[in-house]
Amino acid sequence: MPASAFASVKLPTPLVEQARRAAQPMRRSIASQIEYWATLGQIVEHTGLSVQEARAAIEAHERRQAEAPAGPASIDALTARLLAAQASGTLAQRVRALVNENRALAGDAAAAPAGELAPTA
Repeated sequence: MPASAFASVKLPTPLVEQARRAAQPMRRSIASQIEYWATLGQIVEHTGLSVQEARAAIEAHERRQAEAPAGPASIDALTARLLAAQASGTLAQRVRALVNENRALAGDAAAAPAGELAPTA
């Protein structure tokens, strides 16, 4: 019989239930959640961090993630925003403004009325 890459281990039911609850929002299997926790434990042990230091680092990371600007919830939402901007003309206006800003930054800007592309050389 060939050797398996997996081994069966008996774990306390409360730990398995806790892993089930933690795994669901992350779309992990129970086994993957327990592996994740084990990996975190190994990192903490190998780096010499205390539990409090590890918790503080994780909480700081989670705060940064939560403070990051949220993008569109889906590709459909992004497409809808793009089409709405195109229909209202704001997309073209913003593109013109960015092109002119970039030309000015590059030193290639020519005097052009607002909202129009500067002529190219």
